[in-house]
Amino acid sequence: MLAGLISKNIKMSLQGQRTTTGAIPWEDFKSLIAKLERDENFKYCLLISIGVFTGLRIGDILKLRYTDFSGGDILVIVEQKTKKTRRIKLNKDLLEIISRIKRKQLIDDESQFIFINRYGTKPIDKSWVNVSLKKIFRKYKVHVDGNVSTHMFRKTLGNRVLKLNNYSNQSIVLLMELFGHSSMGITKRYLGIREKEVMGVYESLSL
Repeated sequence: MLAGLISKNIKMSLQGQRTTTGAIPWEDFKSLIAKLERDENFKYCLLISIGVFTGLRIGDILKLRYTDFSGGDILVIVEQKTKKTRRIKLNKDLLEIISRIKRKQLIDDESQFIFINRYGTKPIDKSWVNVSLKKIFRKYKVHVDGNVSTHMFRKTLGNRVLKLNNYSNQSIVLLMELFGHSSMGITKRYLGIREKEVMGVYESLSL
């Protein structure tokens, strides 16, 4: 009876997990942005690249202008949600992508929003971004556990950092600060680590 209850709880937990947003496998991420650039879908190539490499929330990403990336390898922004100033070290690969795509798009006004709408008046809408991402992931057959949404970007960054650092506590502390979480527990739950640890308890049992 106990075994059946545990099995049921695990199943319900996993079902619940599938309703959340997962991370993009790193190799799939690299392949996707390469294909988007190849197919001249520059807007979403940049959006996904900036999202994953910076870990910014979508509201902050959509407000970015090309001039934000003209000051070297440090991006300084005031987060919409927290009102805190953040300094982000820009990865050289990301800077190369931005520079290359800016040239391909023949951008002459660097003060304009990078992700401007089709009317050229303001950034594209967040809800429209999520709809477009679902279409893109279906088209290119990219699979993620859970929903396809902009939350994937931060989780992809988090999972990559954890994997490169062997899931160390130090990497969790760094991600806690990067994501603006108040505790390591929140970061663990956000990245699905807590559930993996709980599942590991069951797997560690043996006769």
